Amino acid sequence: MENSHDKAISVLNDLIETCKNGEEGFRHAAENVKSEHLRTLFGEFSQQRAQFAAQLQAEVQSLGGKPEHTSSIAGTLHQGWINVKAALTGRNEAAIVSECERGEDIAKAAYRRALEGSALPPQIRDLVDRQYLQVKDTHDRVRNLEVRLER
Repeated sequence: MENSHDKAISVLNDLIETCKNGEEGFRHAAENVKSEHLRTLFGEFSQQRAQFAAQLQAEVQSLGGKPEHTSSIAGTLHQGWINVKAALTGRNEAAIVSECERGEDIAKAAYRRALEGSALPPQIRDLVDRQYLQVKDTHDRVRNLEVRLER
């Protein structure tokens, strides 16, 4: 039977995978868009997700766990970023932004699930909540880009 620390570690490691997926996805997107504005923006989002992952890894360690250090390609929760690679082949900015938005939908859902459960201690819940607000903001910014590029 899992104790409360084990449950929290599991939730945090799932979020770390989600952040690592976002970091990689935004990095690939930044490398393959023509627009300097998008390249800079996606680079910033990639760095943000790397920072989030590092913060979560530190919390896992503080709970005595082994933090995740890689992204997950196999998990269905994280497969949205896989499609970015397909969109990148044509360097179609609208398609790349669309796939980034899809990846952000997955990230939002992962954070929402983490916050819905009671597995996280209060101080860690506060961190996850702050990150979730930034994930939602990033999602909205990417969604607005997508809408503008569809016109």
